[in-house]
Amino acid sequence: MKITAAITGVGSYVPDYVLTNQELETLVDTTDEWIVSRTGIKERHILKGENQGTSVMAIKAVEQLLAKTGTRAEEIDLLICATTTPDLVFPATANIISAAIGTTKAFSFDMQAACSGFLYALTTGAQFIQSGTYKKVVVVGADKMSSIIDYTDRSTCIIFGDGAGAVLLEPTTDGLGLLDHELCSDGRGEQHLHQKAGGSRRPPSAETVANREHFVYQEGAAVFKFAVKNMADVAAQVADRNHLSADDIAWLVPHQANKRIIDATAQRVGIGPEKVMLTIQKYGNTTNATIPLCLADYEQQLRKGDNLIFAAFGGGFTWGALYVKWAYDSASRN
Repeated sequence: MKITAAITGVGSYVPDYVLTNQELETLVDTTDEWIVSRTGIKERHILKGENQGTSVMAIKAVEQLLAKTGTRAEEIDLLICATTTPDLVFPATANIISAAIGTTKAFSFDMQAACSGFLYALTTGAQFIQSGTYKKVVVVGADKMSSIIDYTDRSTCIIFGDGAGAVLLEPTTDGLGLLDHELCSDGRGEQHLHQKAGGSRRPPSAETVANREHFVYQEGAAVFKFAVKNMADVAAQVADRNHLSADDIAWLVPHQANKRIIDATAQRVGIGPEKVMLTIQKYGNTTNATIPLCLADYEQQLRKGDNLIFAAFGGGFTWGALYVKWAYDSASRN
């Protein structure tokens, strides 16, 4: 029988500190009304403290995941961390996470595809399950976006927050789990959304720091236009290919970049707002963490056999959609 990769558990973590729109009003020329009307965001969580990197949040999310699923760290075969803000250039943040949780046989690596990274990593992890190579794969999406945000730039500082979410993938032959995917990229989008310095092309220097080139640079209008079309189109493509009508889909699980992009994606698929997972109002855009944070927040409403469409769009440009049939009755676990 065909083996598929099922999500069998979810863990999450967001930092305690909450950055509200009212506080942002004291930092840049903006208002709560302006932010909410354009993005849907009311607040976001920020990781504070020295030597606090993305791995701090990811470790907590994975530890919660293991506790909830009764999984021992030494049982994990593979750990993939989707992140745009790794602790260090090397080693991989996934390696740091693995060491902290005490895995003994897993190999681990990072996946970088901006806001689509979690979908890329989930699909990659699923291949190892479907091939029969591994039995337990952890995929964690985590980002400390506050580390690369210019809090004098109102076009970006209002959008992003910090957080982490993780899922466990395990094999099933019951027709559940990740059943289809469509992943895309277009490198011509680099000019519209990128970080100008910090890599091998423009290594850190006194000049790059003085010029504030280590922060997210975004041309909002161009990104918005491309994201609305492509994220919506790929979600509809995956639904149509699997003969899923709006009535068949229990939940749309969209990347939380902008409420207007989320609404456009839902309309394109024909799904009403009552079937759209929405967390942007309290977390903002946590990049690779947005989709697993949605799953964590809505977990108790998910039922075995529910049809879910995941959709994301990120810098690069990258975008994609997955069809996932939920594998367990979440409410019965508590």
